[in-house]
Amino acid sequence: MTNSSNLHGPATPFSGGPRRRTVRLPRRSLMIGAGLLPLVIAGCGTRGSAPAAVAGDQDLLQEHGFAGAEAREIIDRLEALPLAGRPQNLIASVAATSLQLQDDAGRVAELPLPEEQFYLSVAPFVETTHECAFHSLTTCRGELRRRELIVNVVDGSSGEILEEGPRTTHDNGFIGFWLPRGITADLSFTLDDPAGADYAGSATISTQAEDDLTCLTSLQLT
Repeated sequence: MTNSSNLHGPATPFSGGPRRRTVRLPRRSLMIGAGLLPLVIAGCGTRGSAPAAVAGDQDLLQEHGFAGAEAREIIDRLEALPLAGRPQNLIASVAATSLQLQDDAGRVAELPLPEEQFYLSVAPFVETTHECAFHSLTTCRGELRRRELIVNVVDGSSGEILEEGPRTTHDNGFIGFWLPRGITADLSFTLDDPAGADYAGSATISTQAEDDLTCLTSLQLT
C-alpha cells in the first residue's frame, strides 16, 4: 500500500473543517500484448498491463462457479464478497469493455461487459491509497472499509443525476458504479467522521474510451 503523500502531497488527518478536493483523471494509451492475457498477479492493474482479447476457458468458469454467468453478475458477486471469502487462486481484472479472469493454473477467460454500461470501482481515501488503473476484484484494497458515504454522480453534459444518496463501501474499501458508456461525469463523496467533521472529495470521470479507468483510487477526502 502506497502512502498518499507520494501521490497527492501530505495526507490530511481527521481534523479541522471540511474542504473539497477535485481530481481530474488523465487518459493514457494502453499497451496490449499480442495474444496474451498479462493480468496483474497481485494488487491492482496499472496502465500498461491491460490484457489482450482471449478465448474463454469454460473449465475455469465452471470450477469457480461462474458457468453461465455474465460479466456483470460475476463482477457484482466478487466485489461484494468479504475479504476472507475472496478466491486466492483467481485474478479478476476489469477493463473498459471486458472482464478478464485468470487462475493459478494459467487458464484465462474474457467476458464482454454490457454494451451500454461501464463499470467503475472507487476507493475514496483520507490518508492512504495505492496506484490503480484497472480494478482487480480479488486483490485491490482501499482504506475505508465498510464505511457509509454520501455519493453524488452527475452526467457532465446533461446534468442528469445518475446516482445520489448513501452508499457503503464493500469489505475491500471500494464502491462499484455501473454507468452509461460515452459520458463524462462529476463524482463526489462526503464522509461523516465520528469525531464530528465532514470530509469531501470529487473527481471528473470518463466512460468514453477503451483506456478509461475502471479503478479510481486518487479521490481524497479532505
